[in-house]
Amino acid sequence: MTPFASLSDDFYVNMNLMTEMELPGQRETVLHFFECLQKHYPTMRKFYCREKRDFVLEEDKDQGRYRWTAVESRRLSSGEVNPASPEAAMKQHRLVLDLAPALLSVSPLDCEALDLLFGFDFAYRGNHNALLAEAFGVGPSFELMGDIPGTRVINYEPSLTLAVDEECRTQVRVSTETRTNAFQVRTGDYGEDQLSVYVTARQYGSLDPAVGYVEAIDRLYGLAMDVIENCVVDQILRPLARTIAMK
Repeated sequence: MTPFASLSDDFYVNMNLMTEMELPGQRETVLHFFECLQKHYPTMRKFYCREKRDFVLEEDKDQGRYRWTAVESRRLSSGEVNPASPEAAMKQHRLVLDLAPALLSVSPLDCEALDLLFGFDFAYRGNHNALLAEAFGVGPSFELMGDIPGTRVINYEPSLTLAVDEECRTQVRVSTETRTNAFQVRTGDYGEDQLSVYVTARQYGSLDPAVGYVEAIDRLYGLAMDVIENCVVDQILRPLARTIAMK
């Protein structure tokens, strides 16, 4: 398996379960859920509430590698930044989804969408959009636009979403997110925001009766890993890293 940590400056794996109904927000329920999670990950000890209804438990961020979990009104999220391996992050996501049905009353019927996101962040202080155009090219149909004298690229965020079943309920998306605006291009004063590449595998709608959330996320994990290994590492991540290194 490719060592993902070597492909970008930061790497993370996030899980998001969006529900049709609101998740429980009672003090005892939320705290009990996080306490059960903390038994497996004792270093997750920073607990706080944001926006009055979003509860978060996370590790200390100072070391650059940390876990987090959030219970919002209609979303249960889990993530690990710079994990030792994708599988290490998946153990946390499986635990969260294993606890959720009993402790947060999450039924397989209640699934609006379940997704698994792999994020790769690159540090680059410059025009992110122009960098992507240089690293990936823009395709034959747009090449002549780049030859127009005096022009500069100010918006280029290629993405592609594919359905992998007949009903289009299971999808995989490869996308990019630039954080350069026209003012920065005009002034040459670029910030330190990172450029991101995302691979997201998502399932829409209620789960099949014989499928639990852990099994569902494992299926998305297999799909995302297949796309990353065969379509993203050598075709997107390494070309982008090489282009940045040459700057």
